[in-house]
Amino acid sequence: MKKIMLIVLLIISAVPIAWCQAKNYEVYAVKFCSLAHPTPIAAWADKGPEKDSVNIDFMVWLIREKGGKNILVDAGFLHDVEEAKEFGITNYMRPDSMLMKTGLNPGEITDIILSHPHWDHIDGIDLFPNAHIWMQKEDFSYFVVTAWQKDGSNGGFNKRDVLKLMDANLAGRLTLVNGDDKEIIPGITVYTGSRHTFNSQYVLVKTGTNKIILASDNIWIYYSLDHLTPASVGGTLDPAGYVKAMQRMKTLASNVKFIIPGHDAKIFSIFPTVSPGIVQIK
Repeated sequence: MKKIMLIVLLIISAVPIAWCQAKNYEVYAVKFCSLAHPTPIAAWADKGPEKDSVNIDFMVWLIREKGGKNILVDAGFLHDVEEAKEFGITNYMRPDSMLMKTGLNPGEITDIILSHPHWDHIDGIDLFPNAHIWMQKEDFSYFVVTAWQKDGSNGGFNKRDVLKLMDANLAGRLTLVNGDDKEIIPGITVYTGSRHTFNSQYVLVKTGTNKIILASDNIWIYYSLDHLTPASVGGTLDPAGYVKAMQRMKTLASNVKFIIPGHDAKIFSIFPTVSPGIVQIK
């Protein structure tokens, strides 16, 4: 009898610990600029229709824990980055300024999870001086070293972003994630496989209610997700892997509507608006 009572007490005492470990995150998409004109779906999805177009937005994603962490997925870019001039960017507002509409100051961002190191996703990391940065180890190695070697490929990369990332590393603000299916923060897990860059990652957030996938450029637009077609040529190093990753995402998210592509403006008409350019994914 005493042994049974001891087991019961141990179970009861463990319950509050489990409750304390549960995280209740809120997730937001935050748009900070757009392409001035719609572009053909074929420019973003392999064998997509030329006659149909898609509106393209640039965004970051905020994962907010009440009284806890304020986490960004990707950091956007500064308007003076050379590559932005080629894209016909309109309605630009710096990512840190857009985030202030949520009531957060840049110094309150605790973490940045980098999906990949293309300029439009990494260039803004220095806007958030207190944020700890999480990046895939293989993606880091390729971005910092191999991409700039004789046989490397550095399309979409900017040299100044290499320096920004190295500064964060020297300051002790960078953690390299080694591989797939890693819970890096309680309730937040990263996955690989799409190979948008050498080893890009996407993010699963357990909000306490739903499981949300922040795909970033591991899915550019909804057309690819709806039709299970890879990105257009140059959008992935592994078209078959890109499709397999989307299929996997559908098994991970609590509902397909909670799989969020990286650049499709439709996101801002699907979810409830919090402020102009900001929606809550719920």
